[in-house]
Amino acid sequence: MVHTSGKELDFIKEAFADNWVVPLGPDVDAFERDLETFVNQRVDSSPLHKKVAAVNSGTSAVHLALIACGVKPGDEVLVQSFTFCASSHPVTYLGATPVFVDSERDSWNMDPELLEEAIKDRILKTGRKPKAIIPVALYGMPYRIDRILEVANRYDISVIEDAAEGLGSRYRGQVLGTFGQFGVLSFNGNKMITTSSGGAVICDNEEAKKNLLYFATQARQSYPYYEHEDIGYNYRLSNICAAIGRGQMTLLDQHIAHHQHVQEMYCELFKNVDGVEMHVNPSSDFDSNFWLCTAFLNPALQIRNQENAYKQVILRNVGGVSGVTRLSGSPVTSCQPNDNVEALRTILEENNVESRPLWKPMHRQPVYRDNPAYVNGVSEGLFKRGICLPSGPWVKDEHVRYVVDIVKSAIS
Repeated sequence: MVHTSGKELDFIKEAFADNWVVPLGPDVDAFERDLETFVNQRVDSSPLHKKVAAVNSGTSAVHLALIACGVKPGDEVLVQSFTFCASSHPVTYLGATPVFVDSERDSWNMDPELLEEAIKDRILKTGRKPKAIIPVALYGMPYRIDRILEVANRYDISVIEDAAEGLGSRYRGQVLGTFGQFGVLSFNGNKMITTSSGGAVICDNEEAKKNLLYFATQARQSYPYYEHEDIGYNYRLSNICAAIGRGQMTLLDQHIAHHQHVQEMYCELFKNVDGVEMHVNPSSDFDSNFWLCTAFLNPALQIRNQENAYKQVILRNVGGVSGVTRLSGSPVTSCQPNDNVEALRTILEENNVESRPLWKPMHRQPVYRDNPAYVNGVSEGLFKRGICLPSGPWVKDEHVRYVVDIVKSAIS
């Protein structure tokens, strides 16, 4: 849950008073301007001039960016494997094929060297180059966008930055989502700011923005009646949600600073705990918002009762409000976190602390079992060892100490 400023209600009341309870409206326009002001900032450099189109989810933002890149049935798109499914599922909406690329060890994000190997091999095997590349700012950590762009430019392939988890994260002082042809943001309820649900596409200019919004508003032509030459989608952000976003933007810098403070606390409190290591910025080029604070456990670390891990099928929600909607038939899969990670998650849950495993790599998801994948073992190894710890705006210093104390007491 994201902290609110109180201004959200003022904007919502104003929208109701003016009868702007519709998709589109003045709050959508104002929210887009606020986002443009934020993303166009650069440290010690001239400002950018990117445009932002607000839509109803980060997933729809990925979908629209793929359409704008000309992705069609039969095309291939190179997608970071270590991510949430919203990075890859929209590729399949278009009848294209996600081709998965594994991660480098220090950032956990797309490996530029493996990316180039994948491009060469896809050209060799299919006779065509992939249509787009989607690196992901996993848990807010920047990707090596300079090297990814170098590879992409060499083969003239568009880059769609999935910065859904990385709002406010920077690489060499520049906000993520502003390097490639398109950038994607998310304002889901668990992100750095929220509009309850929502997202945005960052693009180069007003013409590109108008094209995105054309497809986001059912591809309607400029006639007094409904005329359609293309298939469009109902993806525009509502004015009420945008009103919430305007209030949230007043807190964005505060939220980023808080997440970074929580990360620093975890690092300090865990520094003398053998077998527990926090994921940190690899160098001064990286400036993560630390949307989620993540740790990984040494496989040899013994956690109390880990011999009982994965003995029962989970019968309740895990991972937020949406949770589990279909019960599984078995408590285990062919690729899952180590027993000590699951044991620690269970102990934290018993003490009213929500934690989660890292994202399961897409190339190990059953739905993508037959997709091409270029792997080096990094993401699967991290998935087996990693855990996400509480880091949101409501997490206070005493909560961080409480979580760390539980982890220490769980080590047997």
